[in-house]
Amino acid sequence: MTSDDVIPAPLRRLWRLPESSRLGRPAALDVDRIVAAAVEIADRDGLGGVTLPKVAESLGFTGMSLYRHVGSKDELLTLMADHALGAPPDLDTDDWRDGLREWAYAQRAVLQRRPWLTRVPTSGPPSGPHQIAWMEVALKIMSRTRLDWANKVGALMLISGYVVQSVRQYRELAEGRAEGQGQADAERDYGRAMARLVDPARFPETARLFSSMLFEAPPPDTPNTEIADADFSLGLELILDGVAVRIGP
Repeated sequence: MTSDDVIPAPLRRLWRLPESSRLGRPAALDVDRIVAAAVEIADRDGLGGVTLPKVAESLGFTGMSLYRHVGSKDELLTLMADHALGAPPDLDTDDWRDGLREWAYAQRAVLQRRPWLTRVPTSGPPSGPHQIAWMEVALKIMSRTRLDWANKVGALMLISGYVVQSVRQYRELAEGRAEGQGQADAERDYGRAMARLVDPARFPETARLFSSMLFEAPPPDTPNTEIADADFSLGLELILDGVAVRIGP
């Protein structure tokens, strides 16, 4: 048994490892063409628009012809996610906090361009070359800290998960708002409605929240992106504060 024999076929395809040579003409399809076509459909129609028959049709082939190169729809999604994530930026910095902040914002920018990435099911830990490249950047940023491996991985997962959830939640809230309604107006309407509904005797702290000026704060004409940026920054800094405590003085 060779070392390559222990690598599962999906991982071999994810890393584009060469398959054993076959006699006959070269295949008309390959993983790269299939993944590129699937990503193009997702960019246009969202993740729900991606099916193996539709991808095959866009390439001029039958659905069954794809199974020679992609084992399943789940595998295709994994291939798409790694491809669409792309290579990370070079964030070589001496300050771990600045570095992780830039890393989070860079990942957020990718997901904002391709929000369908936030809906790809998580089928396992990062395993694709682009995912590993992003991991490498974050680990390099934290290499100058005193964190052990478990804490480095924990911080990486927490920040990455926060980025994904933040982008996804922003999109879902935007889709749920009335047509033409801005986020500032939606938050104001929400706060006022809850202030009337929440009973202080039953939910004293929550009632205090809704009676505060928090949901009245953004002026009505505040751009949605400005509010989203402020919310994202607040949550990220809270996470980084926690990492700082774990690192210590």
